[in-house]
Amino acid sequence: MHNPKLTGKERFFKDDEIIVSKTDLKGHITYANRVFLKIADYREAEVLGQPHSIIRHPSMPRAIFRLLWETLEKKQEIFAYVINRTKGGDHYWVIAHVTPSLDSKNRIVGYHSNRRVPERQVLDQTIIPLYKSLWNIEQQDNRKTGLQQSYKALTDQLQSKGQEYDEFIARIINSRGEAA
Repeated sequence: MHNPKLTGKERFFKDDEIIVSKTDLKGHITYANRVFLKIADYREAEVLGQPHSIIRHPSMPRAIFRLLWETLEKKQEIFAYVINRTKGGDHYWVIAHVTPSLDSKNRIVGYHSNRRVPERQVLDQTIIPLYKSLWNIEQQDNRKTGLQQSYKALTDQLQSKGQEYDEFIARIINSRGEAA
């Protein structure tokens, strides 16, 4: 897998653009739209069949992905803020709406994700500080313990607000006028 050196340069896509991808059950890309390919600097042939983690940014807290996968396994949708990296090592932020794709027998056969431009104020004031905190926790110990501690910190914080993660994200989105 291509693992570029991080540049620290942020990239942006337009408010009216939607990044779309689909994956199989193992998280391998089966579809990527033009916006995905453009922002991530990949050609379609380079991403099809590759793990979606090809665009995972190393500073993205694993606790968020754990929460995402737990939600999807329950056949529920999830909204999550995600920082991704491009082929060249730049990064870009998205608000992702991820859903499981179900067959006629209600079995999960893959995943579908639409990503939009997140509001900058939400990133700067809420998401980036939270994610830095979770990431720092994850770095303090071995990978497994770090993930457990980070996940606990996230769930404890949500519990202290009396919210589930989806409620937390929905309140941010609705209070800022983003997509509902």
